Amino acid sequence: MSRKNNLEELAIFGGSSMFAIPKSTSNLLQPNFRQFMGYSKLFFDQHQYTNNGPNVKLLEQRLAAFHETAYCVTFCTGFWAIALAIVALALKGKTEIVMPSLTYRRLADIAAWVNLKPRFCEVEAATLAMSAATVRPCINENTALILGAHPIVNCCDVDGLVALAKEKNIPLLFDSVESVYESTAGGKVGGFGSAEAFSLHACKLLNGFGGGYITTNDASLARQLDSMRGFGFGGVNNVVVPDGINASLNEMHAAMTLASLDGVDEQVERNRQRYYTYRRLLPAIPGIRLLEFNERYRAGYKNIVVELLDEWPLTRADTISILNAEKILARAYYSPPLHRKPMAFPHIPTDLPVTDRLAEGYLNLPCGQLVSNDDIARIVEMLGFISANANQINDRLRENGVK
Repeated sequence: MSRKNNLEELAIFGGSSMFAIPKSTSNLLQPNFRQFMGYSKLFFDQHQYTNNGPNVKLLEQRLAAFHETAYCVTFCTGFWAIALAIVALALKGKTEIVMPSLTYRRLADIAAWVNLKPRFCEVEAATLAMSAATVRPCINENTALILGAHPIVNCCDVDGLVALAKEKNIPLLFDSVESVYESTAGGKVGGFGSAEAFSLHACKLLNGFGGGYITTNDASLARQLDSMRGFGFGGVNNVVVPDGINASLNEMHAAMTLASLDGVDEQVERNRQRYYTYRRLLPAIPGIRLLEFNERYRAGYKNIVVELLDEWPLTRADTISILNAEKILARAYYSPPLHRKPMAFPHIPTDLPVTDRLAEGYLNLPCGQLVSNDDIARIVEMLGFISANANQINDRLRENGVK
């Protein structure tokens, strides 16, 4: 069904869903199969499936070149890339890590795993991102590390955070998971701060089935991370770091990532066309504002984020329920924020009114490689139907006991 004519046709009220196949907010790239198999043959023929095989070595070289950094170290997941980088970088004897609350839902858990207390900072309302101004009040004698997390559209205040970290002599690790392709006034993402962390999950720009990596220009840090991901070894039977684990990327994941990297420019162009379709169609829907990419700099256009303005006639929760029933898998943007989640580990309680407000108003809409421009037109049409029939929809939801 391509068009809804009345309330009875809404899936939440028993009608057929708009899409037979769910439309996700994840990237879900399927790289060229022949290229993937070609890379896979490299490790298969050499009988080396892990521990720095041919694909991992090639991938690290190519990712370092892609980000214009001296070094890249790959890991089995983005989680362990961030965790081990924190362990390597955090100032010894210090207890706190500064991070935004409006970010990835596991970031505070990673801090707890490495025995640091998260101290959550505010974000800027205009960017949804942390800045030097929001981080500075959180710096104190206990600060071990600044974790500079980029939002999922555009970048945080890179130059300001780098300057603040240098001023305070505190290590700065960027969580750049959503900013693989991006650049800022200072250059390409990947070479800022002490190091930067990325993910190779299937929902990200580079699909490696899973995995992660760290980029850095610090040779000593790269060597340390290389040892930490391989049980702490620095040669045969020679343990050089005591807190190493088995966190190496395997060859099949590296092969998948290499195939993804081969087509990244074409993928970004497809992303850009999807973004432009949203940008062209959404202004016709009152109460919704597209969060636009800053096209002065390079962007990957992977994520679509909208703000539900005061005049939008439904709650965000009801909007998501209606869309999800149509198999339009919209999601709340980083909600609840981390400082509002129950935590069974030490943390610094805080009041973040800007974050609280922003966490209520933003929505991720479907994008990625399995969403066509025609799909986007139908999604926006559905939003228009919801807006035009909001009073009746609200009444019906109350009748059904949903509200």
